[in-house]
Amino acid sequence: MSSKKVYSADNQQERLKNVGWVIGYVDGEGCFSVSIFKNKTTKFGWQIFPEFVVTQGEKSKKTLKILENFFNCGKIYINKRYDNHNENIYRYCVRTRKELTEIIIPFFKKNQLKTAKKEDFEIFAKIIEMMNKNVHANLIGMRKIARLIEKMNQKKSSVFLESSETTR
Repeated sequence: MSSKKVYSADNQQERLKNVGWVIGYVDGEGCFSVSIFKNKTTKFGWQIFPEFVVTQGEKSKKTLKILENFFNCGKIYINKRYDNHNENIYRYCVRTRKELTEIIIPFFKKNQLKTAKKEDFEIFAKIIEMMNKNVHANLIGMRKIARLIEKMNQKKSSVFLESSETTR
C-alpha cells in the first residue's frame, strides 16, 4: 500500500518538474498572439486569429514534441527557411478556441509566467473570453479586441483599426 503512495508522490514530483520546465520554456520561447487579417469569407471581411506558439530551430524540434505531448493538443508545423540560416524553423501552435479555452489558458492561469509574457497572456486570455462571448460578432466588439491587441507583444498599430472599411 505504501509503495503506491510513494509512486504517486514520485509522479507528482515529476509533474511539478515538468510544469516548471514548461513555464520557463514558454517564458523564453513562447508567444501569445492575436492577429486580425482580411478574409472575404467572414461577415465583416476580417478574421480574428488567436494562437499560442513556441518556435524552435530544427535541432531543438524534440522540445516542441515534449510540449505537444504535455498539453495533448496543438500541432507542430514546419517553416522552411529560404534565407541564410542553416536549419528550418518549427512552430508548436495551438489555434482552436476550444483548446485555448479548455487547456492552454487554465494551465497558464494556474501556473503563472514570470516575464513580461505574463501581461501578453492576460490580454490574450481576455480576448479569448470576449470571443467566447461573441463580442467579435460586430464591428464595435472587433474594435475593442483590436485595441487590446495593440497592447500585446510589439505593440503595433492595428491595420484593422486604420482600415477605411472599419472606420465608418
